[in-house]
Amino acid sequence: MDVRQRFEKFAGRFSEAGRGGGTGPAALKEDYWKSVSDLFTKDITGKAMLDFLQHEPGETYRFFTREVDLAALRPLPWHRKYPAGAWRVFLAMAYRLSPPRRVLFAVAVPILMVFGIRYLLKSVSATLEPGVMLKSPSWLLVSATILFILLVLELRDKLALKGDLEVARQIQFGLLPFEPYCKEGISIDCSMRPANTVGGDYFDIVELAEGRLAVILGDVAGKGMPAALLMALLQGSLRTLLTAGHRGAELMEKLNVHLDSNIPSNRLITLFYGELDLATGALRYVNSGHNPPFLVRSNGTVERLQPTDVALGVVPSVTFHPADVQLAPGDRLLLFTDGLTEAFNTQEKEYGEERLETFLRAHGSIPQREMLDKLLADVQTFCGAARQRDDMTLMSISRE
Repeated sequence: MDVRQRFEKFAGRFSEAGRGGGTGPAALKEDYWKSVSDLFTKDITGKAMLDFLQHEPGETYRFFTREVDLAALRPLPWHRKYPAGAWRVFLAMAYRLSPPRRVLFAVAVPILMVFGIRYLLKSVSATLEPGVMLKSPSWLLVSATILFILLVLELRDKLALKGDLEVARQIQFGLLPFEPYCKEGISIDCSMRPANTVGGDYFDIVELAEGRLAVILGDVAGKGMPAALLMALLQGSLRTLLTAGHRGAELMEKLNVHLDSNIPSNRLITLFYGELDLATGALRYVNSGHNPPFLVRSNGTVERLQPTDVALGVVPSVTFHPADVQLAPGDRLLLFTDGLTEAFNTQEKEYGEERLETFLRAHGSIPQREMLDKLLADVQTFCGAARQRDDMTLMSISRE
């Protein structure tokens, strides 16, 4: 059910209350007030409010100051440092607004600061003359009204963008093979948890000719909508090359040339591409700068599939070198993106590959879907209240 359908269903409860004839005004009916209560309390938990208070102010501050060099102001005395810092933050915020809204912002904030300070000073003064304090609140009301109008305009844009992002999320998830794969003794399960509504991680499962299967997992540098667009470019390009009959190192070389000329110079893509023989379990792969996957053998030993080449989109002319590994019955291969191992907790400690290996040694033999769910839960427990910073994607391949 999308946002519009949920809203119409909710609004219908008010309409029904308003049409119901009977015993008194609709506003006094129990179901009406229950609907109002649901509007403001449904899905709200104490933990969610605590997370909001702990993280939203800091995230907002970092967002508006990320392009402001506040460190350069530290040597200044306080009476110069703080005004200069406030001025730079004010300019950074104004820069993100459209020109008409920038004018309203430039008018409202100085009024709010000047008359707000004046009002506070007069309110603590014991020598105020009658009626003097009424002048400042009137100007404060003007500035508050302007800022409220700006808030409504920005909120409208945000909600419109949020609707577009929800559609983009549905499209992106529809492009990826979340359904479990099971054929000829090979089973594959995948999970993805974007840091934002959409993400830049990519995974794919493509059946090739002669009983072979392409397994792919990649990570576009960055997150959010820019990374998601590059992810779609990566998927389309790779599938086109597969359809054209390119395989292995040759495919990666052509893909690299195409990406190098079509993605921004400050972006790169790490990619694990493997071709698995379903009958024998032989895997030939190219690891272009991606995190080394964990291969958990049936006897409990753990191996790593180290990178064979550089990331894609860095250098146009690169020769790729495939490597081979054998998946024996009972073996399990875990591919993952760095959002998992680089997940931080509130003490700024990362989950790390050592914890991941420890988890795999303890849970590497449980059912595959259960293992992925437990692993994501373990990462979430480790991070606690810390917000997810990067996309997390997992692909587990088991041979029976």
